[in-house]
Amino acid sequence: MLNITIRRKAKQFSKLVRHSALTPLTGEVRRPVLASNGDLGLTFIGHSSFFLQMAGKNIVIDPNFARWLVVLKRQRRPGVRIKDLPPLDYVLVTHAHMDHLHKPSLRALARMTRRKTGRAPKIIVPHNVRDLVFALGYEEVIELEWWQAHRDGKLSVTHTPARHWGARMIRDYHRGYGGYVLRAGGHSLYHAGDTAYFEGFREIGERLRPEIALLPIGAYDPPSFRNVHTSPEDAVRAFLDMGAAKLVPMHYGSFRLSHEPMDEPLRLLAKESSAQGVAEKVVVMEEGVTRFF
Repeated sequence: MLNITIRRKAKQFSKLVRHSALTPLTGEVRRPVLASNGDLGLTFIGHSSFFLQMAGKNIVIDPNFARWLVVLKRQRRPGVRIKDLPPLDYVLVTHAHMDHLHKPSLRALARMTRRKTGRAPKIIVPHNVRDLVFALGYEEVIELEWWQAHRDGKLSVTHTPARHWGARMIRDYHRGYGGYVLRAGGHSLYHAGDTAYFEGFREIGERLRPEIALLPIGAYDPPSFRNVHTSPEDAVRAFLDMGAAKLVPMHYGSFRLSHEPMDEPLRLLAKESSAQGVAEKVVVMEEGVTRFF
């Protein structure tokens, strides 16, 4: 029975690899628009990667500019080029999985900032992830536990719980994982990282009250994947639990990580948000386009 299960999963994964390799790359590349007057600017890079401008700081979250994720070919281009980004103050990584902690992208961002300014950015990671990033060129590695915050002037970054796991390889389950809530002045933004639906969304909303929620909506098929990922329906439920003002979907479209059709997550998100009466609160961002809040 075990051998049959292994063969079936290997066949399913081979199908994902073939589909991704044969699918032509799509999407446009743009220059991000820079914020002024303290605006909150958000640029979707692709997958779970965002460029955030907040409290006068330039921040990138979960950067992944890879053309290939090991054996899976990227399906949509990153929306911006690294060379078109301004020098960064911080890079945030939610957990050690390779689609969120991509070492070549992290190294390239540190190098770009150092080349433009003579200094390197700081990097914020969950606990026990320091060893994966300490040699990538960052000025400082800041590790956070759940509910612990890092403050820099008006900006605060709080590490939040999630229902996922943080192993980089097969057995290193000691590594942390989670999301972040960033706050400055009247602005607040939540990046969930990878997570399944759990009761913690309500607590995050009650304790930190994020205005904008970046929530994952892909990699939910087969159904067992929902043990660690949110489906579009789960994301809407999480959004309602949190009481945020805007839902920005992520973790879809860039890599074929599971078996749902690539266009299905956004279709199901539109259907469920309409059914729950919050369709006008969903902001679907196009890669490379900057939106100000």
